[in-house]
Amino acid sequence: MSTPWSTQLRGRRVRDTEPEKALRSAVHALGLRFRLHRKVAPRCTADSVLPRYSVAVFVDGCFWHGCPSHGTRHFRGPNASRWEAKITANMERDARSTEAATDAGWTVVRIWECEVRADAGRAAQRIADAAYRSVPVLSGAPYQPAVSATSKVASAPSSS
Repeated sequence: MSTPWSTQLRGRRVRDTEPEKALRSAVHALGLRFRLHRKVAPRCTADSVLPRYSVAVFVDGCFWHGCPSHGTRHFRGPNASRWEAKITANMERDARSTEAATDAGWTVVRIWECEVRADAGRAAQRIADAAYRSVPVLSGAPYQPAVSATSKVASAPSSS
Protein backbone atom coordinates (compact mmCIF):
# COMPACT_ATOMS: atom_id res chain seq x y z
CA MET A 1 0.00 0.00 0.00
CA SER A 2 1.47 3.34 -1.01
CA THR A 3 1.76 5.95 1.72
CA PRO A 4 3.31 9.44 1.83
CA TRP A 5 6.16 8.01 3.94
CA SER A 6 6.97 5.27 1.40
CA THR A 7 6.95 7.83 -1.43
CA GLN A 8 9.51 9.93 0.43
CA LEU A 9 11.76 6.95 1.17
CA ARG A 10 11.60 5.69 -2.39
CA GLY A 11 13.54 8.74 -3.60
CA ARG A 12 16.51 8.31 -1.24
CA ARG A 13 19.99 7.87 -2.69
CA VAL A 14 21.62 4.46 -2.62
CA ARG A 15 25.17 5.60 -3.42
CA ASP A 16 27.12 8.75 -2.74
CA THR A 17 25.02 9.82 0.24
CA GLU A 18 26.07 12.85 2.26
CA PRO A 19 27.55 10.71 5.09
CA GLU A 20 29.54 8.68 2.52
CA LYS A 21 30.92 11.85 0.93
CA ALA A 22 31.83 13.36 4.30
CA LEU A 23 33.59 10.17 5.36
CA ARG A 24 35.49 9.90 2.06
CA SER A 25 36.67 13.49 2.45
CA ALA A 26 37.92 12.80 5.98
CA VAL A 27 39.65 9.57 4.92
CA HIS A 28 41.34 11.37 2.03
CA ALA A 29 42.51 14.11 4.41
CA LEU A 30 44.31 11.41 6.42
CA GLY A 31 46.31 10.54 3.31
CA LEU A 32 44.56 7.26 2.56
CA ARG A 33 43.51 6.48 -1.00
CA PHE A 34 40.49 4.38 -1.88
CA ARG A 35 38.28 3.12 -4.68
CA LEU A 36 34.50 3.41 -4.74
CA HIS A 37 31.85 0.70 -4.99
CA ARG A 38 34.13 -2.26 -5.61
CA LYS A 39 33.09 -5.88 -5.47
CA VAL A 40 35.03 -7.58 -2.68
CA ALA A 41 33.28 -10.97 -2.78
CA PRO A 42 30.44 -12.53 -4.75
CA ARG A 43 27.28 -10.45 -4.21
CA CYS A 44 29.18 -8.10 -1.91
CA THR A 45 30.07 -4.56 -2.99
CA ALA A 46 31.68 -2.23 -0.47
CA ASP A 47 30.98 1.50 -0.41
CA SER A 48 34.73 2.11 -0.59
CA VAL A 49 37.82 -0.05 -0.44
CA LEU A 50 41.42 0.62 0.42
CA PRO A 51 43.05 -1.95 -1.87
CA ARG A 52 46.56 -1.33 -0.56
CA TYR A 53 45.46 -2.40 2.91
CA SER A 54 42.67 -4.85 1.96
CA VAL A 55 40.09 -2.84 3.91
CA ALA A 56 36.44 -2.76 2.83
CA VAL A 57 34.28 0.05 4.22
CA PHE A 58 30.49 -0.05 4.49
CA VAL A 59 28.54 3.05 5.55
CA ASP A 60 25.21 1.87 6.92
CA GLY A 61 22.21 4.19 7.13
CA CYS A 62 20.59 4.22 10.55
CA PHE A 63 17.05 3.63 9.26
CA TRP A 64 17.76 1.08 6.52
CA HIS A 65 20.22 -1.06 8.46
CA GLY A 66 18.67 -0.98 11.94
CA CYS A 67 21.06 1.18 13.96
CA PRO A 68 20.81 0.16 17.62
CA SER A 69 20.73 3.83 18.66
CA HIS A 70 18.64 5.44 15.92
CA GLY A 71 16.92 2.68 13.99
CA THR A 72 13.17 2.33 14.15
CA ARG A 73 12.18 -0.41 16.59
CA HIS A 74 8.43 -0.43 16.14
CA PHE A 75 6.72 0.24 12.87
CA ARG A 76 3.12 1.40 12.69
CA GLY A 77 0.67 1.69 9.86
CA PRO A 78 -0.58 -0.51 7.07
CA ASN A 79 2.91 -1.65 5.99
CA ALA A 80 4.44 -2.24 9.43
CA SER A 81 5.14 -5.94 8.90
CA ARG A 82 6.63 -5.23 5.48
CA TRP A 83 9.03 -2.63 6.92
CA GLU A 84 10.08 -4.91 9.77
CA ALA A 85 10.81 -7.69 7.26
CA LYS A 86 12.77 -5.27 5.05
CA ILE A 87 15.02 -4.00 7.86
CA THR A 88 15.57 -7.54 9.16
CA ALA A 89 16.50 -8.73 5.66
CA ASN A 90 18.95 -5.83 5.32
CA MET A 91 20.60 -6.73 8.62
CA GLU A 92 20.90 -10.37 7.58
CA ARG A 93 22.40 -9.35 4.23
CA ASP A 94 24.90 -7.10 6.05
CA ALA A 95 26.01 -10.06 8.17
CA ARG A 96 26.41 -12.25 5.07
CA SER A 97 28.37 -9.51 3.28
CA THR A 98 30.69 -9.03 6.23
CA GLU A 99 31.34 -12.75 6.43
CA ALA A 100 31.92 -13.08 2.67
CA ALA A 101 34.34 -10.15 2.57
CA THR A 102 36.22 -11.44 5.60
CA ASP A 103 36.46 -14.90 4.05
CA ALA A 104 37.84 -13.27 0.87
CA GLY A 105 40.66 -11.72 2.90
CA TRP A 106 39.30 -8.21 3.49
CA THR A 107 39.24 -6.36 6.79
CA VAL A 108 35.68 -5.05 7.11
CA VAL A 109 34.85 -1.71 8.74
CA ARG A 110 31.15 -0.93 9.19
CA ILE A 111 30.32 2.63 10.12
CA TRP A 112 26.89 3.96 11.06
CA GLU A 113 25.57 7.08 9.38
CA CYS A 114 25.14 8.68 12.82
CA GLU A 115 28.85 8.15 13.58
CA VAL A 116 29.82 10.09 10.47
CA ARG A 117 27.33 12.87 11.16
CA ALA A 118 28.59 13.21 14.74
CA ASP A 119 32.33 13.20 13.90
CA ALA A 120 33.55 12.28 10.43
CA GLY A 121 37.17 12.61 11.53
CA ARG A 122 36.77 10.01 14.26
CA ALA A 123 35.02 7.63 11.85
CA ALA A 124 37.84 8.13 9.33
CA GLN A 125 40.36 7.40 12.06
CA ARG A 126 38.65 4.04 12.67
CA ILE A 127 39.29 3.22 9.01
CA ALA A 128 42.91 4.37 9.25
CA ASP A 129 43.44 2.24 12.36
CA ALA A 130 42.05 -0.81 10.58
CA ALA A 131 44.25 -0.09 7.55
CA TYR A 132 47.42 0.21 9.58
CA ARG A 133 46.60 -2.90 11.62
CA SER A 134 46.11 -4.91 8.44
CA VAL A 135 49.55 -4.07 6.99
CA PRO A 136 51.58 -7.27 6.99
CA VAL A 137 54.64 -7.20 9.23
CA LEU A 138 57.74 -8.96 7.99
CA SER A 139 58.71 -11.90 10.14
CA GLY A 140 62.14 -12.20 11.68
CA ALA A 141 64.13 -9.32 13.08
CA PRO A 142 62.43 -6.13 14.15
CA TYR A 143 62.09 -3.38 11.59
CA GLN A 144 65.43 -1.88 10.57
CA PRO A 145 65.37 1.40 8.67
CA ALA A 146 67.43 1.52 5.51
CA VAL A 147 70.81 3.15 5.87
CA SER A 148 70.94 6.51 4.15
CA ALA A 149 73.89 8.62 3.12
CA THR A 150 73.30 11.01 6.02
CA SER A 151 73.39 8.27 8.63
CA LYS A 152 76.79 6.89 7.68
CA VAL A 153 79.65 7.88 9.95
CA ALA A 154 82.95 8.58 8.28
CA SER A 155 85.71 6.66 9.96
CA ALA A 156 89.02 8.42 10.40
CA PRO A 157 92.11 6.35 9.83
CA SER A 158 93.66 5.27 13.07
CA SER A 159 97.16 6.56 13.88
CA SER A 160 98.60 3.65 15.71
